[in-house]
Amino acid sequence: MTRAYRPALRLLLAIAATANAACMIGPKYTTPSAPVPPEYKELQASGGTSPWKAAQPGDAADRGPWWAGFNDSLLNDLEERVQVNNQSVAAAAANVQVARALVRQARAQFFPAVTTNPGVTSARIATGFGQTLGVTYTAYAWPVEATWEPDLWGRIRNTVAASRIAAQGSVADLENVRLSAQAELAVEYVQLRAQDAQKQVMDTAVNAYQDALDLTRDRYVAGLESDEAVAQAEAQLTATRAQDTNLGILRAQYEHAIGVLIGEPPSRFSVAVDTRPLTPPAIPVGVPSELLERRPDIAAAERAVAQANAQVGLAQTAFFPTATLSGSAGFQAVSIAQWLTWPSRVWSVGPTIAQAIFDAGLRKATVQQYRAAYDRTVVTYRQTVLVAFQEVEDNLVALRILAQVIDEQGAAVESARRNLQLADVRYGAGVDPYLNVIVAQTALLNAQQTAVAFRSQQLVASVQLVRALGGGWNASQLQ
Repeated sequence: MTRAYRPALRLLLAIAATANAACMIGPKYTTPSAPVPPEYKELQASGGTSPWKAAQPGDAADRGPWWAGFNDSLLNDLEERVQVNNQSVAAAAANVQVARALVRQARAQFFPAVTTNPGVTSARIATGFGQTLGVTYTAYAWPVEATWEPDLWGRIRNTVAASRIAAQGSVADLENVRLSAQAELAVEYVQLRAQDAQKQVMDTAVNAYQDALDLTRDRYVAGLESDEAVAQAEAQLTATRAQDTNLGILRAQYEHAIGVLIGEPPSRFSVAVDTRPLTPPAIPVGVPSELLERRPDIAAAERAVAQANAQVGLAQTAFFPTATLSGSAGFQAVSIAQWLTWPSRVWSVGPTIAQAIFDAGLRKATVQQYRAAYDRTVVTYRQTVLVAFQEVEDNLVALRILAQVIDEQGAAVESARRNLQLADVRYGAGVDPYLNVIVAQTALLNAQQTAVAFRSQQLVASVQLVRALGGGWNASQLQ
C-alpha cells in the first residue's frame, strides 16, 4: 500500500465510523389525538330491539367473512369472487406492489453504488503547439467506480421510513377498497333480492286482480254489476301489471352491477330469482376506541400522518452537510498487451463534502411546507375519525328505528288484509260498490310493498354498519 493511499483510507474509515454513530434528524412521531366518545349513543337507545348487539370479549378479533352472517350461499360465492376479480381491488393491489418496490429502492441507498465502464478509445493529438504532425494512439481502460453516501443525519433513514409508511398506507387503502367493494356487492345483492320480493308481491296482486276481474265480469253478465265496475277492475289490473313488468328494469340493473363488481361482463352474468327472505345478522359493535383499529380508512389516514412526519425530518436534513465517499480502480494502457498488467493499474479514492451556504431561505421554506402538510394530514385524520363515528351512529339509529318500523308496518299489512276481506264480504252482499274493493286492494298492495322496502332498508343498513365497523379487518395486519 502506498503512503499516498493511507491518509485517504484513514479518512474513509473515520467517516464510516461517524456514519454508524450518526444521529436521526426529525421530529419524533406520536399518533395524533382524536375525539373518541366513551360509548355509542345508540347502545343506550336500542333497548334490545335492533339486530345488532354490544360486543363481548373477543368480538374485536378477526371475524373472517362477515357476509356469511346473512346465511346465503350465493352471496358467499359472489363475495369470494369480488375479492379476486374486482378491477378496483386489483388496481389497489398493484398500488401496494408499487409502494413496496419504492421501499426497496429507498433501502438501496444504504449501500454503495458500483459501476464499470470499460472502453477502447483511438485518438490523435498534435506533438506541439502549431505543429501539423501528430501522434495517433489507442487507449485501453477498464475502471471500476464506487460511490457511497454515509447516512450521517438520517436522510436515507427518513426516506426509507417515509416509503415504508406509505407502503403500509397503500395496504390500508387496498383493504378499504376491498371492504367497499364487498359492501357494495352485498348492498346490490340485497336490493336485487328485494326486487324479487317486490315482484312476488306484485305477481300475487296481479293474480288476485285477475280473479276479481273475472268475478266482476261474471256478475256483469248475470246483471248483478255495472259496466263501470268491470272497467274499474280492468284499469286496476292493467296498471298493476305494468308496474309488475317495470320491476324488471331495476332488477336487471342490479344484476349488471353485481356482474361488474365480480369482474364479469353483464351479458354473461345472471342471478336466479330467489324470494326467500334474508335475515340481518347480529353484529358485534364493540366500543368506539376499537374503531380506530378496525377501519382501514382510519389506518390509512394515520399512516399518512406518520409519512408526513418522516418527510419533515427528511426536509430538516438539508441543513446539514452531505458526505460522499468515492473511489475507482482499474487498468489503463496504450497497448492491449499491457492493458491488464499490474504496472497498468490505476486508482483513486477520497471523500467529498457538500454544504449549502446560501439558498435565500429555500431549505427553511421547504421545512415549513412539510410541517404545514403534516398539520393538514392531522386534520384529515381527525375528520376521518369523526366521519367514521357518524357512519356507525347513523346505521345504528337506522337499525333501531327500522326494527320498530317493520313491526308497525307488519301490523299495517295485517290490518289492510283484514280490511280487504271485509270489503269483499260487503261487496258480495251488495252493500258496497266495487270501488271499495279496489281501494282496499290498493291499500293492501301499498302496505306490502312498503313492508318489503323497509326490510330491504334494514338489510342495507346492516351491511353499511358492518362496513362502518371495518368488516373483519384490524390495523395489526399492516405489520
